[in-house]
Amino acid sequence: MVDWKNPPKLFIPGPVHVLPEVLQQLARPTLGHRGKEYSQLHKETVDMLKKVLFTEQSVFLSTSSASGVWEGSIRNCIDHNETVLCTMCGAFSDKFADVARACDRKVEELKVDWGKATTVEMIDKKLAEGKYSAVTIVYNETSTGVTNPVYEISEMMKKKYPDVLVLVDAVSGMIGLPLHFDKLGWDVVFASVQKAFAIPPGMAVFAVSKRAMEKSKKITGRGYYFDFQEFAKSAEKDQTPTTPSIPHIMAINYQCKRFLEEGMENVWARHKKMADFVRSWAKEKFGLLCEEKYASNTLTCVKNTRGIVVGDVIKAVQAKHNVAFGNGYGKLKDLTFRIAHMGDITMADLKELLGWIDDELK
Repeated sequence: MVDWKNPPKLFIPGPVHVLPEVLQQLARPTLGHRGKEYSQLHKETVDMLKKVLFTEQSVFLSTSSASGVWEGSIRNCIDHNETVLCTMCGAFSDKFADVARACDRKVEELKVDWGKATTVEMIDKKLAEGKYSAVTIVYNETSTGVTNPVYEISEMMKKKYPDVLVLVDAVSGMIGLPLHFDKLGWDVVFASVQKAFAIPPGMAVFAVSKRAMEKSKKITGRGYYFDFQEFAKSAEKDQTPTTPSIPHIMAINYQCKRFLEEGMENVWARHKKMADFVRSWAKEKFGLLCEEKYASNTLTCVKNTRGIVVGDVIKAVQAKHNVAFGNGYGKLKDLTFRIAHMGDITMADLKELLGWIDDELK
């Protein structure tokens, strides 16, 4: 049984550690979601998120996991007679393609081995075939610790394929990695709040471009819960189309104030500093799964070059110190392990954790 008075501190790739003062936001008295007070909260939160994401376009709040916006982005932005190019470099980018197929869309895959990045040249070569209306990309692949070179990809696409919509899963990238939505020219980007937002799971944040909103109007069968047009109608009243998780929005509001006070460039630099520290340890003691220039600043996927029994080390460290880090995902379960360094995790936290892992390895 979990000791709820003393739960383990989480260094898994999500949910991550949540500060007590953030948890307190979820315990505040609730509001009527159609009342003036809620609309004020909603507007203030969305306005801050626009600053966080460097956008003047639509930002929406969804009471769901980010997986819901996988489906929403596909159903709103790709017609049934169109083809989407799904770039695939790990478990979650693979699932984005699965969702597109489940929505009965035509999918073509651009797949690389897990641990590899999807490069500008690969995407350019595929898009040159001229038959794609949209491309899906995962900014930061949580299963492998790979950050795709999205800024370079976006510059290429704006120049050569300006009519192709860009749908981006930034679940473990948003907040921890640079994200200038308008400059990048993306059409949809989304994340859930249990990663670098450092809030318990249950809410997703997503931004949508004007052209994606216009295209959505022309597509039938958008569904109900993730219909972008319904989100837009409700946003005019500073509300959501269905009942939102108001406590989560209070927590997002609180965290956004902290991000903006720190400055987003400083938030990103803090994440990089933690990542450099963990990567240095990983290279000395084991190895990295991916090429270092593509290594994530929000989590590190460590290659198990020493053949340790990962699950046993995780259990031992948790039993002795009440902290949890992550094993490998899917087919990488025993070949890697993952350490998160995002959200409100600190350098001091990481030094403790890595020291405890070192002690166990002895």
